[in-house]
Amino acid sequence: MGEEISATGYSREQRQLYRAKVQLCLEVFGQMLAGSTFNDRHALAGLEVELNLVDGEHRPFPGNLAVLEEIADPAFQTELGAFNIEFNAPPRPLHGDGARALEEGLRQSLDAAEAKAGRRGSHLIMIGILPTLMPEHLQGTGWMSRSPRYAALNDSILTARGEDFQLDISGVERLNAHSPTLAPEAACTSVQLHLQVAPTDFARTWNAAQLLAGPQLALGANSPYFFGKELWRETRIELFTQSTDTRPPELKNQGVRPRVWFGERWITSIFDLLEENVRYFPALLPEISDEDPVAEYRAGRTPHLRELRLHNGTVYRWNRPVYDVVDGRPHVRVENRVLPAGPTVIDVMANAAFYYGAVHVLRTDERPLWSQLRFPTAADNFHDCARHGLDAVCYWPGVGEIPASELLLRRLIPLAHEGLDRIGVDRDIRERLLGVVEDRVKSGRNGASWQVSAVHALEEHGLTRREALTRMLAHYCEGMHSGQPVHTWPLPA
Repeated sequence: MGEEISATGYSREQRQLYRAKVQLCLEVFGQMLAGSTFNDRHALAGLEVELNLVDGEHRPFPGNLAVLEEIADPAFQTELGAFNIEFNAPPRPLHGDGARALEEGLRQSLDAAEAKAGRRGSHLIMIGILPTLMPEHLQGTGWMSRSPRYAALNDSILTARGEDFQLDISGVERLNAHSPTLAPEAACTSVQLHLQVAPTDFARTWNAAQLLAGPQLALGANSPYFFGKELWRETRIELFTQSTDTRPPELKNQGVRPRVWFGERWITSIFDLLEENVRYFPALLPEISDEDPVAEYRAGRTPHLRELRLHNGTVYRWNRPVYDVVDGRPHVRVENRVLPAGPTVIDVMANAAFYYGAVHVLRTDERPLWSQLRFPTAADNFHDCARHGLDAVCYWPGVGEIPASELLLRRLIPLAHEGLDRIGVDRDIRERLLGVVEDRVKSGRNGASWQVSAVHALEEHGLTRREALTRMLAHYCEGMHSGQPVHTWPLPA
């Protein structure tokens, strides 16, 4: 999805040709899995952080192009919303002090970008959903980044749906609203964790990531408010699902799959996922390249499979399969999209350490845990943890029903320690990062619960909900810049 496109509208003939080209790419990819040499460096970790831009009063700042011009670093790119940007950290091996280098690089890059954004009257905030974002900020066209890619995506999803998006989210409070554009999706900002693996290890890694997704979300929830309403602890999950849903109610009732998708089964190959994408999901951006993937492969060159990659980028799995080519060599990786952005660099890195360590053990177990769990139960865990965060109850193999906090402390954090040890992460680094995770769970305070407690405290002092959200975000920014993990932040007095 990061590649620019050349058109904002497509003919029927283009759509037919694109379907055939995607199918051809899929067939070539299947041949590559059987006979190509992939770059299979293990524990090579990459990280992307989506950021919100705000003005001096903590309102959305829809000026990402001006901010990016000031930052002048290709690692920072646009996102769908004009009040969003994204940072891409270069992939690094995790063993030794690699995690520390990743953390230091992330902090230095974000500090430098914050200083430059300030010259344009803006500030960067890492948070799952900007709590001061209100319906009036998403009116008209100024909410969207100026790019043919985003305009085409917005138009294609609306055309497929055929009517306005309905947002109906019941949590602590209820939100019921409509949107004539994709704008609410721009409210959702995440941290994306990439893990490069050998194709033969992909299925076990993806299955492990799916199994872990619920507890991972309970641990890192940071999106309790949208449009002024207190909803789920990680509202971003349901908001993203509903705000990009190409299905009118009739297609939902027929069981048509949503484009934001947890999935429906454990897999045996990366090919399973890409084949599902081609079989179930119509093209949103049928952009056709000049590449002949068959000719490239037969000539001994690595095909880029651009149509297959573009199509894959418009199916929003929470753990997405990725095929890519770097320096002429193909590789595959799992892109973990579960976590919201923030609250701090140390929290982001602690969440990443937990994920990489736990997944490493789960995917290498002789008898994998997912073989002892029905896939729909993993999906239920995921959605219950999105609703309730650390207060959720999960079903876990060999344990049964267990509070998410207890599961994390008794089973999964020790598993993450073991995994990081096997990877070769320095002991002091893993103890520091996973110590943050453990203390967060023991305190019962992640980003979402801190936000809710802060807003409630401010409302008790007589502030309106909007005033409380703005004041809370100001305190949140202070905590974010302090560099201290969120569970240590004081509440507003």
